[in-house]
Amino acid sequence: MSFLDGPWRMAMGLRRLDPAEWLVADGQEAAELAEKRRLYAERPDEVLALLPEGQDGAAELLRLLAAHLAERRSAGFALEDEVLVVRASGERVPLDAPDPLARAGLLVQEDLCLMARQRGGGYALVGASLCFPMRWRLADKVGRAMAGIHEPVPGFAERLGGPADRFFAALEPDRPVWRANWSLTDDPRLFQPDTRTRPMALGEADAGQDLWLRVERQTLRRLPQSGQVVFTIRTFRQRLEEAAGEPQVAAALAARIREMPEPMLRYKNLLGVRETLLRWLDRRAVASA
Repeated sequence: MSFLDGPWRMAMGLRRLDPAEWLVADGQEAAELAEKRRLYAERPDEVLALLPEGQDGAAELLRLLAAHLAERRSAGFALEDEVLVVRASGERVPLDAPDPLARAGLLVQEDLCLMARQRGGGYALVGASLCFPMRWRLADKVGRAMAGIHEPVPGFAERLGGPADRFFAALEPDRPVWRANWSLTDDPRLFQPDTRTRPMALGEADAGQDLWLRVERQTLRRLPQSGQVVFTIRTFRQRLEEAAGEPQVAAALAARIREMPEPMLRYKNLLGVRETLLRWLDRRAVASA
């Protein structure tokens, strides 16, 4: 878990990633892909977007994804000429499909975003299959540069805006990276696009049952032909009672919350429940030791 790595600080926190470990599947795959299909059918304008400048990247992404799945998950996928076969369902996905980003999004649990370099430098979001957002809406972000996308994040412009732009410019196709981001929420749903911050009501005795730890495993990988950058987001959820079951985990999470400045606590919707949550974590850390 990302909060076990050390004191809280405003940083990108990037790590080298073995391309073979680019994507992650688990026992929630069937349920999460079914939820994606439901959202595609019922709320397509909220979860799918592709600008004209993202077309080449989307087509390249589908091919890269198909090759990865056929090689790394051969029990579930096979490539037959220009078609990816999904063994479980028998679905056949043409690699030249007219809707490559949408088709790619239904193959994996990850959300998929495409970032493209702009004329004046910097990168902007030009496409996404985004079914599992946490308090952000695709319609508000598509077409915007990094600074605009992260405008609500306290300190991003001052601390990370320049480094993020430089990193994107220097990222090489054969050197993908990953990072983790965590939050706490009282709503376990994966699809949470509402940007309004609803104060959490938290009883101290019920904190472990009422809150969920939500962790995003994010990867960044440059597409070699189009030069666009694929940003993947894989979301994991665990009830806090289970996530903080070990004393060192509870202690580490309490330490990160204590270190976090007030603007970030407010952004993460933790300011109002901070003291109640800390008392629960402290008791768990001591009682389980």
